[in-house]
Amino acid sequence: MRVLVWQWGRLGAGPRFAACLAEALRGRPGIEVTLSLCRAAEVMTAPNPPRCEMPVRTYRGLVSFLLRLATAPFALPFLLRKLRRVMPDLAICAMPGPLDLLMAAALRLLGTRLVVVVHEADAHPGDGFPMQLTLQRLLCRHASGLAALSAHVGTRLRRQGLAGIPRRPLIPFAHPPLAFEMPKTERAPGPPRLLCFGRLLPYKGLDLLAGALASLPSETEIAVRVVGSGPESPALDALRACRGVTVENRWVPETEIGALLAWSDGLILPYREASQSGVAAAAIAAGRPVIATRVGGLREQLSAAPQAVLCEPNPDSLARAIGLWLDSPIQIIPRVDAAEAWRQAVSDLLLAIASALPANVAPLPGETPPGLLAWGPRRPFHE
Repeated sequence: MRVLVWQWGRLGAGPRFAACLAEALRGRPGIEVTLSLCRAAEVMTAPNPPRCEMPVRTYRGLVSFLLRLATAPFALPFLLRKLRRVMPDLAICAMPGPLDLLMAAALRLLGTRLVVVVHEADAHPGDGFPMQLTLQRLLCRHASGLAALSAHVGTRLRRQGLAGIPRRPLIPFAHPPLAFEMPKTERAPGPPRLLCFGRLLPYKGLDLLAGALASLPSETEIAVRVVGSGPESPALDALRACRGVTVENRWVPETEIGALLAWSDGLILPYREASQSGVAAAAIAAGRPVIATRVGGLREQLSAAPQAVLCEPNPDSLARAIGLWLDSPIQIIPRVDAAEAWRQAVSDLLLAIASALPANVAPLPGETPPGLLAWGPRRPFHE
């Protein structure tokens, strides 16, 4: 079976997720994999870039994105030419992006079945770009099936009418650990180290973290790093005022994430809402304990994680969880075999896809899109 995996983002976890997915698929007998990433993606310019058979040029900013969007119909023949060399039986969108409808159009003309991996079913305050969820929902409506990274996301997709119908089944796919290269250094003496990493946005609960840290007893010894990019806010000012806390409001390139994880003794996710977390997946791969609020899909994602401490999304509960973590001896467990976890997750995904997608299904009445997005003849799905 020929499988195409694509993700055309430049920054963030999307390209790495796609590369891990493609690499795990390559280990399956009888499967030929084609990976398509943006040429300018961070993982492509970092040391040891992934094997990418179909690199593409996308955009570098708003102006180039609008230009690319306007010229998308003219780009379709070139994309079709590339895809015909591969003729995939199955295409997997590893994380939706703004130009994916172009790929969906080409795949429909080829009769290739499309599965979209949905990370988020709802927009978080301050996250993403205008029309992101609208474009994602359009993409989902043109998919053969949707793979949800948590039951929480799956429930939301059903309620939105995007999944669960006979022609667009919901396919479970748990978020595997995300491994980053970590420097092998001895831990320097000092207080316990807690890392809060990721986009510094309101839904991440930075105000909850500030309130929790401020309420800790004055004799508490702890070093906290809050690292990521986002708008300046009162919550960040409150965190800077807390003893032992440093705030680094900046974009963290791929090459620095491993060093951040290596510095930490544990990670904290004080989120107000979440579908699941790529940061949690990185912490699990690194063998770091996680303190997280019991919201969205985090409970599900961390239910089997060793040393995970879950709490309610309020400062008092978060402070108690930090205290519980501090009272436990610092213990860095061995790193998870992320490659094996991905292989197992991909094996389960392929079985679920083969079970969920029938050999030949006609579109639902009223769902056949006009023009370039109309379905062509479908080849039977097979493995």
